[in-house]
Amino acid sequence: MQVGIPKEIASGEKRVAISPDGVTKLKKLGYDVLVESGAGAGANFDDSTYEAKGAQIAPQASDVWSQADVILKVSVPQHNPATNSHEADLLREGQTLIGFLWPAQNGELMQQLTHGKGTVLAMDCIPRISRAQNYDALSTMANIAGYRAVIEASQHFGRFFTGQITAAGKVPPAKVLVIGAGVAGLAAIGTAVGMGAVVRAFDTRPEVREQVQSMNAEFLEVEIEEDGSGQGGYAKVMSKEFIEAEMALFLEQAAEVDIIITTALIPGKPAPKLITEEMVKAMRPGSVVVDLAAEQGGNCACTVPGQVTVAHGVTVVGYTDFPSWMAAQSSTLYSNNLCNLMGALTPDKDGRIVVDMTDEVIRGATVIEQGTITWPPPPPRLSAAPKGAAAAEPVVTPTKKSALSANASAYLNVGILAFLLLAVGYVAPDNFLRQLVTFVLACFLGWQVVWNVTPALHTPLMSVTNAISGIIVIGALVQMHNPSTWAVALAAFAILMATINIAGGFLVTRRMLRMFQR
Repeated sequence: MQVGIPKEIASGEKRVAISPDGVTKLKKLGYDVLVESGAGAGANFDDSTYEAKGAQIAPQASDVWSQADVILKVSVPQHNPATNSHEADLLREGQTLIGFLWPAQNGELMQQLTHGKGTVLAMDCIPRISRAQNYDALSTMANIAGYRAVIEASQHFGRFFTGQITAAGKVPPAKVLVIGAGVAGLAAIGTAVGMGAVVRAFDTRPEVREQVQSMNAEFLEVEIEEDGSGQGGYAKVMSKEFIEAEMALFLEQAAEVDIIITTALIPGKPAPKLITEEMVKAMRPGSVVVDLAAEQGGNCACTVPGQVTVAHGVTVVGYTDFPSWMAAQSSTLYSNNLCNLMGALTPDKDGRIVVDMTDEVIRGATVIEQGTITWPPPPPRLSAAPKGAAAAEPVVTPTKKSALSANASAYLNVGILAFLLLAVGYVAPDNFLRQLVTFVLACFLGWQVVWNVTPALHTPLMSVTNAISGIIVIGALVQMHNPSTWAVALAAFAILMATINIAGGFLVTRRMLRMFQR
């Protein structure tokens, strides 16, 4: 099968679906690659680079759409003025289209795409679960947008981000407020902190608090306790009381900070208005608002999508194509997402697409299958779903007879165990008895230390608890003077294994701690 890469025709779009390195990955999966001439020019990928990687160059878009079995795109299909045709009308039976689609906002386009009887996979519909992280183009683009938002804010701010003390005077650091600590928000926080700004962040989801604080930013909270976690990693609509407290907090912060970056979006709905005109008026002249939700209407009341405006002395940045401003980086990472997805769609690496609707990732991304709309998909089965309220179990009141029977059984077990210990103590030598007592106490201590650890903490904690096994080394050293050759051999083996365990435990601990270091 042949994979086609047409040139993006959306206004201002500089990205390309597949980078030259992506061509190599697709060929390893058994595909031939056809690239429209000039498709990578906006990302500084010329035709000769694609040819060097083994791709064929098509002179125009119609050749790509007519010859390729799989079309890989970035932006939503739209009307091409050069050919006076709509890209959706070029989709034919048996062909597969993969790219951004936003089916909730493009109902008419969905119907138009069904006419060709082809199959469409939307990159924006990839389920946000752990197994699908390497296909998650939304997070990839959000990360780039968050980084670029800070760079754009610094350009319009016109002052230092970091504080300085010079002979000419003291320069205070810029104060940045990031609203929404998702992928874009965390990228913005990391970039602003790295540039020396004092960063504050707000999010309705309490689980992101530690992430924000680990990046040396201050996490803002309101007094009302309410969990804003929604499905798919997004936030949900909050209560009226929470929103009122939230808006009061934003008004207070607007008068203090220099830059506000908003990233709040709720799937399938317009962007919530979080920064009112009153808040913009409260900001100091020369301040900046960067609205990353501008494409969905914006979080700021003064945002004009696609433009930079000045309202009440405050610069409001409403660009909707931040990833395209870093086209080479965006194209490379998006190409990796597409190649990973193509790898999942090509299980035999034979250059043939297999749309497995039993796979929850592929099922979630497939919005049209052979001309039939299959969106929305069923909710993904989460591997670590939070425990809901357990159904109340019937309360069984034990009768007096059953209670007595249970007590008698317990007493009998204790009596048998005591008898066995006495029998062993009577016939065993003193040395064995002391070691038996030590062994029982060690088992009890180990059970208390390890068995009672919450399973969710096993990964970070078990490496340390394994290091506690150094006590084995001490016990083995004590046995090294034993006259028995077997005892000495076993003690030496125990020292070796325990030493490996200790070294591995501390090594794993060090690697995990390094994940949280800058």
